Formats: sequence, C-alpha cells, structure tokens
Amino acid sequence: MISGESPVPIFRLHERMDFPPAELAEPEGILAVGGDLSPERLLLAYTSGIFPWYSEGEPILWWSPDPRFVMFPEELHLPASLRRLLRRDPFRFTCDREFECVIASCAEPRPAQAGTWITGDMQEAYVRLHTLGYAHSVEAWAGEELAGGLYGVSLGSCFFGESMFSRRSNASKAALCFLVEALRRHAFTLIDCQVHTAHLEILGARFIPRTDYLSRLHAGLLRPTMRGNWGELFGKKKKIDML
Repeated sequence: MISGESPVPIFRLHERMDFPPAELAEPEGILAVGGDLSPERLLLAYTSGIFPWYSEGEPILWWSPDPRFVMFPEELHLPASLRRLLRRDPFRFTCDREFECVIASCAEPRPAQAGTWITGDMQEAYVRLHTLGYAHSVEAWAGEELAGGLYGVSLGSCFFGESMFSRRSNASKAALCFLVEALRRHAFTLIDCQVHTAHLEILGARFIPRTDYLSRLHAGLLRPTMRGNWGELFGKKKKIDML
C-alpha cells in the first residue's frame, strides 16, 4: 500500500484479483490505486461496494464513498414539470440498442468541464461488460435522433449507474424514469448513483451510510443476475406508464 499526507493508507493493487475491504477507504472515498479494468476485476469491485473513477493521465483509482449516494426504485420522485413533460410523450425508449453510442456520448466533455473521466480505456472496458451481458444502456429517442440516455452495470437486484447524457432537455431524466419503472417491475432493490448530483437528488436519490449500502448490496447480490441483452426484456415497452 502507499500513503501520502493522509493518515489513512491508499492500497496499491497488483495482478492478484482482490480488493481491500471497502470500509478501509479514506474519508473522501478513495481506497486503492492500480490494477486493471478487466471484466473480472470490475465485477469484483462492484460486488465489493467499490467502483473506478479517474481522469485521463491518472492511474486507475478505486472508490467507496461514505456516505453512499443511492436511489431506491420505489422512492423515485417526479417533479410536476417533469411529469407534465413526460405526459406529452416526447420520447420513445430502447434498451441495449446503442450501448457504444451512449457511452461515447456520455464521455463527451460537458460545458465548463475540462475533460472526462470516461477515458478510452473505460469505454472499452464497459463495452466488454456489455458484450458479456452485465452492462446495459437505455436510449431516449426523439424521432430518429438519440436525444439522451444512460448506462450502468446490473448484478443481482442492484443497478450501478455510471453516467447519463442529454442532447435534448430532460432526455436523460426521462431515460432514468423509464429504467426505474422497468427495474420496479422486476423487483430491483437498489440503484447505486455513486456520486452526488443535484438532478438525481431532485428525483429522489439520497445518501445512506456505507455500512447500510454494503448490507443492502450483499442482500441484493443473492438474487440471480438478469444477464444478457435487455432490449427484449425491457425494450418492448416504449413509454413510461407511472405518470
């Protein structure tokens, strides 16, 4: 392990496929550095309550924040303005139809943002997870235009949200609402949002202690994983019903 000024150690990963316990992360959440983005290591990270997050030119950094920012499917909150918009049915939705396009769109720099944490290596790693049936995308379409979407990883009854993008106002929020409705139907218990954002908080996401998160995660992982292409499973419904 390595350490700097912080009294809490940051662990250095090597070829061995393991992680230190998530509870040993620094107060800000960083736990370890190094390793790789192989499917095996990524899946081990998610099942351990850990995720990668780093910028171009940095080594791979692994995080487990405390508290953890999550959403429970049954707690989704639709502000009145978003509910009115969705009732007009401006988007149709698909799943796993354009995964590579969604992750590439999420990687595009945002206004007032110098770069992106979704590096080329990260994109390749999650495309591999998608090919293996663990990573999934939701697409929001306005006519034939890909207006927005999101992607993440699914294990057990847990969905680990990675990133969202919009080319039209509220398209990513609409994609999230479609996903949450689908996850509800299939009794998913937890959506890991990882890092706080104001728009997810408006939709009902909240902080919980890491100990609570890990307990819920381990319970959710007892469920079988819905592995494979979600296009047939979730994509048959083109609109949101819970309005």
